[in-house]
Amino acid sequence: MESRHVEDQYQTEIVRQTRVTCFHIQVGNCAKCGKRIQGRDSRQTSDALGAAASQVGPEALSLATILNKELGMPLGKTTAVLDKAFGLTLTPGGLSQALARLGKKCEPTYQDLISQVRMGPSVTMDESGWKVGGHPWWLWVAVTSDTTVYGILPGRGYKEAARLLGAGFDGFLVHDGWHIYNQFTAAFHQTCTRHLINRCNEMLVTASSATAAFPRHVKTILLKGLDLRDRYAEGEISSHGLASAAGRLAADMERLLAPHYRSPENQRFAKHLLHEYDRLFLYLNCPGLEATNWRGEQAIRPAVVARKVWGGNRTENGAHGQEVLTSVLRTSRQRAADPLPSLAALLRSPKSYVLDFGSHYPARC
Repeated sequence: MESRHVEDQYQTEIVRQTRVTCFHIQVGNCAKCGKRIQGRDSRQTSDALGAAASQVGPEALSLATILNKELGMPLGKTTAVLDKAFGLTLTPGGLSQALARLGKKCEPTYQDLISQVRMGPSVTMDESGWKVGGHPWWLWVAVTSDTTVYGILPGRGYKEAARLLGAGFDGFLVHDGWHIYNQFTAAFHQTCTRHLINRCNEMLVTASSATAAFPRHVKTILLKGLDLRDRYAEGEISSHGLASAAGRLAADMERLLAPHYRSPENQRFAKHLLHEYDRLFLYLNCPGLEATNWRGEQAIRPAVVARKVWGGNRTENGAHGQEVLTSVLRTSRQRAADPLPSLAALLRSPKSYVLDFGSHYPARC
């Protein structure tokens, strides 16, 4: 008899189904004061009636928020996805207004995230260009290990940075060396090592044999610092060995910066390194502190992709909604939380509240 057996095959499919719910709302007036009273179902996202009675459901709007604010899809293409995939017809303008309403509901969460960042033991900051109404603005970001806060602001100065971080921030501040960060006088600064190494590489491209020695030696010292950090993290050297080696690196850098260099470019670089001297190897004295501002650059990157696709925001209100919603979505990703159910529940709530993404903020030393 021929041998036979059964094997399983699995297929995962998307069920494209759009549901329209009609709420029969009781409307009346109080018998005593005459005040208008209107009922509300727990699944509703709005009390609007009449011409505004047709609403986008909370699950659909939450998905559209992720497509537009996290994945960088323009409003027109976001509405096209909702139409082609689910048969949900929505104009870009209508979606924009719906996202603005969600941004207002997320405002308490945004303010809470700003407070949490300000209490973080270590914060990385970065900034990049942005457009609001066609005018040049700046996209700011402040990042901790589990929280990200964006700010779209009209300048690139200390005032804008302090709007996110707070003027009295006294934790560790990791940045790219932009001079406005120096005004956070209570903070402990770590200059991004990778930016300095990149500057060395750029100088070496055009340097002559006589002027190349200085950036080459600087790069060598900086790379030794990163190697030392990695060896300590892998348990190859002790805390005492780390401190001793860090002291020798700092001394090597100090000797390298002592001479007067003839090349104007070397002079400028040496002057910058002298100014940043106490911030070059802080990460070796405080193991666990980031040596580069990679957290900030990682947070900036998806926003820059979105800017390249659709340019920026048309209004200041739109920019504020952008900073609020992207902060909420980025933080939820850092904490491995699904934002869809949280946003949908918030949309159904008559009042705004602070979303809980399972925060686990470390205490500041």
